[in-house]
Amino acid sequence: MAVAERRFFMLIAFIGALAILSSTLSKTPVLPLFAQSLGATPMQIGWIVIASTIPGVLISFPAGAIADALGKRRVIMASLVVFATAPLLYLLVSNSWQLMAVRFYHGFATAIFGTVATAAIAERYPEQRAAMLSMYSSATIIGRSIAPFLGGFLISLASFHSVYVACAISGILAWAAGLMLPPEKPGAPRAVRKLPPFMPALKAVLANRGIVLTSVIEAAQFLVFGAVESFLALYAASVGIAAWQIGIILGVQLISVIAVKPLMGVLSDRFGRNAIIVPGLVVGALSVGALPLASDFYALAALSLIFGVGFAAVTSSTGALVADLAKAGQLGASMGVLRTIMDIGHTIGPLMTGFLVAYAGYGVAFGALAAVLVAAAVLFVAGRPRAG
Repeated sequence: MAVAERRFFMLIAFIGALAILSSTLSKTPVLPLFAQSLGATPMQIGWIVIASTIPGVLISFPAGAIADALGKRRVIMASLVVFATAPLLYLLVSNSWQLMAVRFYHGFATAIFGTVATAAIAERYPEQRAAMLSMYSSATIIGRSIAPFLGGFLISLASFHSVYVACAISGILAWAAGLMLPPEKPGAPRAVRKLPPFMPALKAVLANRGIVLTSVIEAAQFLVFGAVESFLALYAASVGIAAWQIGIILGVQLISVIAVKPLMGVLSDRFGRNAIIVPGLVVGALSVGALPLASDFYALAALSLIFGVGFAAVTSSTGALVADLAKAGQLGASMGVLRTIMDIGHTIGPLMTGFLVAYAGYGVAFGALAAVLVAAAVLFVAGRPRAG
Protein backbone atom coordinates (compact mmCIF):
# COMPACT_ATOMS: atom_id res chain seq x y z
CA MET A 1 0.00 0.00 0.00
CA ALA A 2 1.36 3.42 -0.96
CA VAL A 3 2.35 5.86 1.76
CA ALA A 4 -0.39 8.31 0.71
CA GLU A 5 -3.05 5.60 0.91
CA ARG A 6 -1.83 4.47 4.32
CA ARG A 7 -1.79 8.06 5.55
CA PHE A 8 -5.33 8.68 4.30
CA PHE A 9 -6.65 5.61 6.09
CA MET A 10 -4.96 6.50 9.38
CA LEU A 11 -6.39 10.01 9.16
CA ILE A 12 -9.96 8.99 8.33
CA ALA A 13 -9.87 6.31 11.05
CA PHE A 14 -8.62 8.88 13.58
CA ILE A 15 -11.37 11.31 12.55
CA GLY A 16 -13.95 8.54 12.76
CA ALA A 17 -12.83 7.51 16.25
CA LEU A 18 -13.04 11.12 17.51
CA ALA A 19 -16.39 11.73 15.83
CA ILE A 20 -17.99 8.56 17.18
CA LEU A 21 -16.48 9.21 20.61
CA SER A 22 -18.16 12.63 20.55
CA SER A 23 -21.46 11.21 19.30
CA THR A 24 -21.57 8.33 21.80
CA LEU A 25 -20.44 10.55 24.66
CA SER A 26 -23.51 12.72 24.04
CA LYS A 27 -25.89 9.83 24.72
CA THR A 28 -24.27 7.07 26.81
CA PRO A 29 -24.91 7.18 29.72
CA VAL A 30 -25.70 10.90 29.97
CA LEU A 31 -28.74 11.31 27.69
CA PRO A 32 -31.49 9.53 29.69
CA LEU A 33 -30.12 10.92 32.95
CA PHE A 34 -29.97 14.47 31.58
CA ALA A 35 -33.47 14.13 30.09
CA GLN A 36 -34.82 12.87 33.40
CA SER A 37 -33.23 15.83 35.21
CA LEU A 38 -35.15 18.12 32.84
CA GLY A 39 -38.43 16.48 33.87
CA ALA A 40 -38.92 14.33 30.77
CA THR A 41 -41.43 11.50 31.08
CA PRO A 42 -40.41 7.93 30.10
CA MET A 43 -42.30 8.33 26.81
CA GLN A 44 -40.52 11.61 26.09
CA ILE A 45 -37.17 9.99 26.88
CA GLY A 46 -37.97 7.31 24.30
CA TRP A 47 -38.63 9.96 21.66
CA ILE A 48 -35.49 11.86 22.65
CA VAL A 49 -33.44 8.69 22.14
CA ILE A 50 -35.05 7.95 18.77
CA ALA A 51 -34.75 11.58 17.56
CA SER A 52 -31.11 11.15 16.52
CA THR A 53 -31.83 8.02 14.45
CA ILE A 54 -34.44 9.72 12.24
CA PRO A 55 -31.84 11.72 10.24
CA GLY A 56 -30.19 8.43 9.31
CA VAL A 57 -33.36 7.41 7.48
CA LEU A 58 -33.86 10.86 5.95
CA ILE A 59 -30.37 11.93 4.87
CA SER A 60 -28.14 8.88 4.32
CA PHE A 61 -29.07 8.38 0.66
CA PRO A 62 -29.07 12.10 -0.30
CA ALA A 63 -25.71 12.52 1.46
CA GLY A 64 -24.23 9.65 -0.50
CA ALA A 65 -25.62 10.92 -3.80
CA ILE A 66 -24.34 14.44 -3.12
CA ALA A 67 -20.91 13.02 -2.27
CA ASP A 68 -20.85 11.20 -5.63
CA ALA A 69 -21.49 14.52 -7.37
CA LEU A 70 -19.66 17.13 -5.27
CA GLY A 71 -16.86 15.02 -3.86
CA LYS A 72 -16.66 13.08 -0.62
CA ARG A 73 -14.26 15.44 1.17
CA ARG A 74 -16.75 18.34 0.96
CA VAL A 75 -19.60 16.32 2.42
CA ILE A 76 -17.41 14.83 5.16
CA MET A 77 -16.37 18.35 6.20
CA ALA A 78 -20.03 19.42 6.32
CA SER A 79 -20.79 16.56 8.72
CA LEU A 80 -17.79 17.48 10.88
CA VAL A 81 -19.19 21.00 11.26
CA VAL A 82 -22.28 19.42 12.85
CA PHE A 83 -20.07 17.26 15.11
CA ALA A 84 -18.25 20.41 16.25
CA THR A 85 -21.34 22.62 16.82
CA ALA A 86 -24.07 20.27 18.08
CA PRO A 87 -22.45 19.56 21.50
CA LEU A 88 -22.42 23.28 22.29
CA LEU A 89 -26.20 23.42 21.87
CA TYR A 90 -26.71 20.94 24.73
CA LEU A 91 -25.30 23.62 27.06
CA LEU A 92 -28.27 25.84 26.16
CA VAL A 93 -30.99 23.20 26.69
CA SER A 94 -33.51 23.84 29.47
CA ASN A 95 -36.40 21.47 28.63
CA SER A 96 -37.03 18.09 27.03
CA TRP A 97 -38.34 19.49 23.72
CA GLN A 98 -35.18 21.50 23.20
CA LEU A 99 -33.15 18.38 23.96
CA MET A 100 -35.12 16.45 21.37
CA ALA A 101 -34.44 19.15 18.76
CA VAL A 102 -30.71 19.14 19.50
CA ARG A 103 -30.62 15.34 19.25
CA PHE A 104 -32.33 15.55 15.86
CA TYR A 105 -29.73 18.04 14.63
CA HIS A 106 -26.86 15.97 16.07
CA GLY A 107 -28.16 12.88 14.27
CA PHE A 108 -27.30 14.41 10.88
CA ALA A 109 -23.61 14.30 11.78
CA THR A 110 -23.36 10.54 12.20
CA ALA A 111 -25.78 9.84 9.34
CA ILE A 112 -23.78 11.86 6.83
CA PHE A 113 -20.31 11.02 8.07
CA GLY A 114 -20.95 7.28 8.42
CA THR A 115 -22.28 7.01 4.87
CA VAL A 116 -19.66 9.12 3.11
CA ALA A 117 -16.58 8.01 5.07
CA THR A 118 -17.29 4.35 4.31
CA ALA A 119 -17.91 5.20 0.65
CA ALA A 120 -14.57 7.06 0.51
CA ILE A 121 -12.74 4.07 2.00
CA ALA A 122 -14.46 1.60 -0.32
CA GLU A 123 -13.54 3.79 -3.29
CA ARG A 124 -9.86 4.11 -2.37
CA TYR A 125 -9.20 0.45 -1.56
CA PRO A 126 -11.11 -1.65 -4.13
CA GLU A 127 -8.90 -4.73 -3.62
CA GLN A 128 -9.05 -4.57 0.20
CA ARG A 129 -12.54 -3.23 0.78
CA ALA A 130 -13.71 -5.55 3.52
CA ALA A 131 -10.39 -5.44 5.38
CA MET A 132 -10.13 -1.64 5.32
CA LEU A 133 -13.80 -1.07 6.15
CA SER A 134 -13.49 -3.52 9.04
CA MET A 135 -10.36 -1.83 10.42
CA TYR A 136 -12.11 1.52 10.14
CA SER A 137 -15.14 0.14 11.98
CA SER A 138 -12.92 -1.20 14.75
CA ALA A 139 -11.36 2.26 15.15
CA THR A 140 -14.80 3.82 15.57
CA ILE A 141 -15.81 1.10 18.04
CA ILE A 142 -12.80 2.02 20.18
CA GLY A 143 -14.18 5.56 20.36
CA ARG A 144 -17.63 4.16 21.09
CA SER A 145 -16.23 1.96 23.88
CA ILE A 146 -14.38 4.79 25.65
CA ALA A 147 -17.45 7.05 25.76
CA PRO A 148 -19.55 5.30 28.47
CA PHE A 149 -16.63 5.15 30.91
CA LEU A 150 -15.58 8.75 30.28
CA GLY A 151 -19.17 10.00 30.42
CA GLY A 152 -19.93 8.21 33.68
CA PHE A 153 -16.71 9.51 35.22
CA LEU A 154 -17.44 13.12 34.21
CA ILE A 155 -21.02 12.96 35.50
CA SER A 156 -19.79 11.66 38.87
CA LEU A 157 -16.87 14.09 39.06
CA ALA A 158 -18.55 17.25 37.74
CA SER A 159 -21.90 17.62 35.92
CA PHE A 160 -23.93 16.86 32.82
CA HIS A 161 -22.53 19.97 31.17
CA SER A 162 -18.97 18.72 31.63
CA VAL A 163 -19.85 15.72 29.47
CA TYR A 164 -21.06 17.95 26.66
CA VAL A 165 -17.94 20.13 26.94
CA ALA A 166 -15.86 16.98 26.44
CA CYS A 167 -18.16 16.01 23.59
CA ALA A 168 -17.54 19.41 21.98
CA ILE A 169 -13.77 19.10 22.36
CA SER A 170 -13.81 15.71 20.63
CA GLY A 171 -16.06 17.03 17.84
CA ILE A 172 -13.89 20.11 17.27
CA LEU A 173 -10.73 17.96 17.15
CA ALA A 174 -12.43 15.74 14.55
CA TRP A 175 -13.26 18.84 12.45
CA ALA A 176 -9.68 20.14 12.76
CA ALA A 177 -8.30 16.77 11.68
CA GLY A 178 -10.72 16.79 8.74
CA LEU A 179 -9.02 19.90 7.38
CA MET A 180 -6.00 17.69 6.67
CA LEU A 181 -7.95 15.34 4.40
CA PRO A 182 -6.45 15.33 0.90
CA PRO A 183 -8.40 16.32 -2.22
CA GLU A 184 -10.32 13.66 -4.10
CA LYS A 185 -8.19 10.78 -5.36
CA PRO A 186 -7.29 11.06 -9.08
CA GLY A 187 -9.89 9.15 -11.03
CA ALA A 188 -12.64 9.87 -8.51
CA PRO A 189 -15.75 11.72 -9.73
CA ARG A 190 -14.94 15.37 -10.42
CA ALA A 191 -16.74 18.00 -8.40
CA VAL A 192 -19.62 19.68 -10.14
CA ARG A 193 -21.61 22.78 -9.32
CA LYS A 194 -25.07 21.28 -9.16
CA LEU A 195 -26.84 18.76 -6.97
CA PRO A 196 -27.55 15.32 -8.41
CA PRO A 197 -31.03 14.24 -9.57
CA PHE A 198 -31.98 12.25 -6.49
CA MET A 199 -34.93 10.23 -7.79
CA PRO A 200 -33.18 8.78 -10.87
CA ALA A 201 -30.15 7.96 -8.72
CA LEU A 202 -32.35 6.31 -6.09
CA LYS A 203 -34.26 4.30 -8.69
CA ALA A 204 -31.00 3.14 -10.25
CA VAL A 205 -29.66 1.88 -6.92
CA LEU A 206 -32.96 0.28 -5.85
CA ALA A 207 -33.11 -1.52 -9.20
CA ASN A 208 -29.97 -3.39 -8.16
CA ARG A 209 -31.47 -6.42 -6.41
CA GLY A 210 -28.15 -7.41 -4.86
CA ILE A 211 -27.69 -4.05 -3.15
CA VAL A 212 -31.23 -4.07 -1.77
CA LEU A 213 -30.92 -7.67 -0.53
CA THR A 214 -27.56 -7.02 1.13
CA SER A 215 -28.98 -3.89 2.76
CA VAL A 216 -31.93 -5.90 4.13
CA ILE A 217 -29.49 -8.44 5.57
CA GLU A 218 -27.54 -5.68 7.32
CA ALA A 219 -30.83 -4.21 8.60
CA ALA A 220 -31.76 -7.61 10.07
CA GLN A 221 -28.36 -7.84 11.75
CA PHE A 222 -28.66 -4.35 13.23
CA LEU A 223 -32.25 -5.01 14.26
CA VAL A 224 -30.97 -7.85 16.42
CA PHE A 225 -27.89 -5.92 17.55
CA GLY A 226 -29.99 -2.96 18.69
CA ALA A 227 -32.35 -5.27 20.57
CA VAL A 228 -29.53 -7.16 22.30
CA GLU A 229 -27.82 -3.86 23.13
CA SER A 230 -31.03 -2.65 24.78
CA PHE A 231 -32.35 -5.79 26.52
CA LEU A 232 -29.45 -8.10 27.35
CA ALA A 233 -28.60 -5.95 30.37
CA LEU A 234 -32.22 -6.02 31.57
CA TYR A 235 -32.41 -9.78 31.12
CA ALA A 236 -29.16 -10.27 33.03
CA ALA A 237 -30.47 -8.09 35.87
CA SER A 238 -33.71 -10.08 35.93
CA VAL A 239 -31.79 -13.31 36.66
CA GLY A 240 -29.79 -11.70 39.47
CA ILE A 241 -26.54 -10.74 37.73
CA ALA A 242 -24.70 -7.91 39.51
CA ALA A 243 -24.36 -4.55 37.78
CA TRP A 244 -20.57 -4.76 37.46
CA GLN A 245 -20.89 -8.19 35.89
CA ILE A 246 -23.48 -6.89 33.41
CA GLY A 247 -20.91 -4.31 32.35
CA ILE A 248 -18.44 -7.10 31.62
CA ILE A 249 -21.08 -9.11 29.71
CA LEU A 250 -21.71 -6.17 27.41
CA GLY A 251 -18.04 -5.19 27.29
CA VAL A 252 -16.78 -8.56 26.01
CA GLN A 253 -19.16 -8.23 23.06
CA LEU A 254 -17.55 -4.95 22.02
CA ILE A 255 -14.07 -6.38 22.56
CA SER A 256 -14.86 -9.37 20.36
CA VAL A 257 -16.11 -7.07 17.58
CA ILE A 258 -12.98 -4.88 17.76
CA ALA A 259 -10.65 -7.89 17.80
CA VAL A 260 -12.38 -10.09 15.22
CA LYS A 261 -13.76 -7.69 12.62
CA PRO A 262 -10.45 -6.83 10.87
CA LEU A 263 -9.68 -10.55 10.54
CA MET A 264 -13.16 -11.18 9.12
CA GLY A 265 -12.57 -8.40 6.61
CA VAL A 266 -9.34 -10.03 5.42
CA LEU A 267 -11.10 -13.41 5.11
CA SER A 268 -13.95 -11.76 3.21
CA ASP A 269 -11.53 -10.26 0.68
CA ARG A 270 -9.84 -13.64 0.27
CA PHE A 271 -12.75 -16.11 0.27
CA GLY A 272 -15.70 -13.96 -0.78
CA ARG A 273 -18.47 -12.06 1.00
CA ASN A 274 -21.03 -14.88 1.02
CA ALA A 275 -18.62 -17.26 2.74
CA ILE A 276 -18.42 -14.89 5.72
CA ILE A 277 -21.93 -13.42 5.90
CA VAL A 278 -23.92 -16.67 6.08
CA PRO A 279 -21.87 -18.31 8.90
CA GLY A 280 -22.00 -14.98 10.78
CA LEU A 281 -25.80 -14.93 10.63
CA VAL A 282 -25.97 -18.54 11.83
CA VAL A 283 -23.57 -17.89 14.73
CA GLY A 284 -25.60 -14.83 15.72
CA ALA A 285 -28.88 -16.77 15.60
CA LEU A 286 -27.53 -19.60 17.75
CA SER A 287 -26.06 -17.28 20.38
CA VAL A 288 -29.17 -15.06 20.67
CA GLY A 289 -31.51 -18.04 20.70
CA ALA A 290 -29.53 -19.55 23.59
CA LEU A 291 -29.67 -16.42 25.79
CA PRO A 292 -32.94 -17.38 27.58
CA LEU A 293 -31.34 -20.73 28.49
CA ALA A 294 -28.48 -19.02 30.32
CA SER A 295 -28.83 -17.63 33.81
CA ASP A 296 -25.30 -17.22 35.13
CA PHE A 297 -22.55 -14.71 34.48
CA TYR A 298 -20.14 -16.97 32.61
CA ALA A 299 -22.73 -18.39 30.23
CA LEU A 300 -24.13 -14.96 29.38
CA ALA A 301 -20.65 -13.51 28.90
CA ALA A 302 -19.74 -16.39 26.56
CA LEU A 303 -22.92 -15.98 24.50
CA SER A 304 -22.43 -12.22 24.33
CA LEU A 305 -18.88 -12.74 23.05
CA ILE A 306 -20.04 -15.27 20.45
CA PHE A 307 -22.78 -12.91 19.28
CA GLY A 308 -20.11 -10.24 18.84
CA VAL A 309 -18.13 -12.59 16.59
CA GLY A 310 -21.19 -13.25 14.43
CA PHE A 311 -22.00 -9.55 14.24
CA ALA A 312 -18.41 -8.77 13.24
CA ALA A 313 -18.51 -11.40 10.49
CA VAL A 314 -21.71 -10.09 8.91
CA THR A 315 -20.92 -6.39 9.11
CA SER A 316 -17.34 -6.89 7.90
CA SER A 317 -18.73 -7.97 4.52
CA THR A 318 -22.11 -6.32 3.90
CA GLY A 319 -20.72 -2.84 3.24
CA ALA A 320 -17.93 -4.25 1.09
CA LEU A 321 -20.44 -6.30 -0.93
CA VAL A 322 -22.62 -3.25 -1.58
CA ALA A 323 -19.51 -1.40 -2.77
CA ASP A 324 -18.67 -4.35 -5.04
CA LEU A 325 -22.16 -4.28 -6.52
CA ALA A 326 -22.36 -0.49 -6.98
CA LYS A 327 -22.13 0.93 -10.47
CA ALA A 328 -19.56 3.55 -11.40
CA GLY A 329 -20.45 6.95 -9.97
CA GLN A 330 -23.04 5.50 -7.57
CA LEU A 331 -20.86 4.32 -4.70
CA GLY A 332 -21.96 7.02 -2.26
CA ALA A 333 -25.63 6.62 -3.21
CA SER A 334 -25.37 2.84 -2.81
CA MET A 335 -23.79 3.16 0.63
CA GLY A 336 -26.52 5.67 1.49
CA VAL A 337 -29.23 3.13 0.64
CA LEU A 338 -27.41 0.54 2.77
CA ARG A 339 -27.27 2.88 5.75
CA THR A 340 -30.88 4.05 5.35
CA ILE A 341 -32.24 0.51 5.38
CA MET A 342 -29.85 -0.43 8.20
CA ASP A 343 -31.05 2.50 10.33
CA ILE A 344 -34.65 1.39 9.87
CA GLY A 345 -33.76 -2.05 11.19
CA HIS A 346 -31.71 -0.61 14.04
CA THR A 347 -34.68 1.53 15.09
CA ILE A 348 -37.25 -1.27 14.84
CA GLY A 349 -35.23 -3.76 16.92
CA PRO A 350 -35.61 -2.25 20.42
CA LEU A 351 -39.26 -1.30 19.80
CA MET A 352 -40.20 -4.79 18.61
CA THR A 353 -38.27 -6.51 21.38
CA GLY A 354 -39.71 -4.27 24.07
CA PHE A 355 -43.21 -5.20 22.94
CA LEU A 356 -42.40 -8.93 22.94
CA VAL A 357 -40.71 -8.80 26.35
CA ALA A 358 -43.69 -6.95 27.83
CA TYR A 359 -46.31 -9.35 26.48
CA ALA A 360 -44.53 -12.69 26.10
CA GLY A 361 -41.26 -12.61 28.05
CA TYR A 362 -37.57 -12.84 27.23
CA GLY A 363 -37.77 -16.39 25.89
CA VAL A 364 -40.13 -15.44 23.08
CA ALA A 365 -38.33 -12.14 22.43
CA PHE A 366 -34.86 -13.66 22.03
CA GLY A 367 -36.33 -16.56 20.07
CA ALA A 368 -37.90 -14.09 17.64
CA LEU A 369 -34.56 -12.30 17.23
CA ALA A 370 -32.87 -15.62 16.43
CA ALA A 371 -35.60 -16.31 13.87
CA VAL A 372 -34.90 -12.95 12.21
CA LEU A 373 -31.26 -13.93 11.67
CA VAL A 374 -32.17 -17.40 10.41
CA ALA A 375 -34.65 -15.87 7.96
CA ALA A 376 -31.97 -13.41 6.84
CA ALA A 377 -29.53 -16.27 6.20
CA VAL A 378 -32.10 -18.19 4.15
CA LEU A 379 -33.02 -15.08 2.18
CA PHE A 380 -29.38 -14.28 1.49
CA VAL A 381 -28.58 -17.80 0.31
CA ALA A 382 -31.66 -17.82 -1.92
CA GLY A 383 -30.83 -14.42 -3.40
CA ARG A 384 -27.08 -15.12 -3.86
CA PRO A 385 -26.00 -11.51 -4.45
CA ARG A 386 -22.60 -11.45 -6.16
CA ALA A 387 -20.47 -8.74 -7.66
CA GLY A 388 -20.56 -8.79 -11.42
